[in-house]
Amino acid sequence: VQLQASGGGLVQAGGSLRLSCAASGRTFSSFDMGWFRQAPGKEREFVAAVRRRGGGTDYADSVKGRFTISRDNAKITLYLQMNSLKPEDTAVYYCAATLAYGSRWPADFGFWGQGTQVTVSS
Repeated sequence: VQLQASGGGLVQAGGSLRLSCAASGRTFSSFDMGWFRQAPGKEREFVAAVRRRGGGTDYADSVKGRFTISRDNAKITLYLQMNSLKPEDTAVYYCAATLAYGSRWPADFGFWGQGTQVTVSS
């Protein structure tokens, strides 16, 4: 599966953004999908995931209650709705796909999009 993320930009603290990740291929529904982010000088970290069956979701504590991950298997697209953004949310955001079940580990995700920059000003 090939992935392409979009929707990043510059927003003031408290604002919202919606990221999209367009996938190619007909196997999208066979993958768990996730969003990760990487700030300058920091390691890539898990943000959220949505499972392939049942649509169950998982969030990092830092974004729980503010971010919502969703997927549309018919449109083969992954989304991340980000509300109440904070300056510490500033990072490059990546979408990724994995055949592993229930993972948060970047190493388990074998397919990655190119990343989209999110900058939150204070």
